[in-house]
Amino acid sequence: MFKVTREIHFCYGHRLLKYQGKCRHLHGHNGKVEIELASARLDRLGMVKDFGEIKRKIQGWIDEHLDHKMILSRQDPALPLLRRLGEPLYVLDANPTAEALAKLIYDVARRMKFPVTAVRLWETPYSFATYQPTR
Repeated sequence: MFKVTREIHFCYGHRLLKYQGKCRHLHGHNGKVEIELASARLDRLGMVKDFGEIKRKIQGWIDEHLDHKMILSRQDPALPLLRRLGEPLYVLDANPTAEALAKLIYDVARRMKFPVTAVRLWETPYSFATYQPTR
């Protein structure tokens, strides 16, 4: 099995509903996502996938939809006000945890037909969540 990983950096804000710690307040992160792709065979150029294509497509989606956005749950009471103020938002059905964001990015990469096997989202330099489906 051949594997490649692309690292993408982006900034985002969020808060966690029904959480008792500091993350219950609106705050931001300098996030890093690692997208792992795997294949038993290499393409005609000897690659799992061109890093440039990963950057163009997946990082392009992250830049457009998540970078410098406030990522909130659909149930967040701050949504109406932030919408009225014209703030850039990305709305999730789930609480916007690192785990939920890792799965979101995994699902996006799969829809784009990348052979993604795992997504790791670093919320801080010391804390990350990984989404990797069971096989």
